[in-house]
Amino acid sequence: MSADTARGYLAQLTVRPEGSSDGYSRDKFPHWSTVSGACNTRETVLKRDGENVQQDGSCAAVSGTWKSAYDNATWTQASDLDIDHVVPLSEAWKSGASTWTTDRRKGFANDLGQPQLIAVTDNVNQAKGDKDPAEWMPSVTSYHCFYARMWVDVKQHYGLSVDSAEKSALTSVLNGC
Repeated sequence: MSADTARGYLAQLTVRPEGSSDGYSRDKFPHWSTVSGACNTRETVLKRDGENVQQDGSCAAVSGTWKSAYDNATWTQASDLDIDHVVPLSEAWKSGASTWTTDRRKGFANDLGQPQLIAVTDNVNQAKGDKDPAEWMPSVTSYHCFYARMWVDVKQHYGLSVDSAEKSALTSVLNGC
């Protein structure tokens, strides 16, 4: 999606204070579902985002090369990567997913059609945690425009709200694209 489209979507998102974390649990977002055969969502993203990825009989990535867009680090072990939910599960919960059915949350957590899942350096993803763009952006500044477009795309697709600081940060990034 273009920056213009993202700005338009951002303008349409409901702005409201972030909701409560009450009742939140990662277990309410069943993730890494089976995609095909023995391959789950995690293994599918590792295959998609890597180069020359070889998988064993249980679909685990046993070799390949991955470049993390968040920090430009290159990895050759799948264990060095996390699959980031661009819009974190907890953030989604506080932005409207608390009212969803478990099936809808499962779809969100495993969505290969939206720009919601990306293989990144594990400790960078852990440092991001459940922060929104007002609180965290990738260290690779040249990736900020793309990250902001992905974030807005996912929020718009799922009808999730933004808080005012999040909208301001996204507006600032997208205006510089």
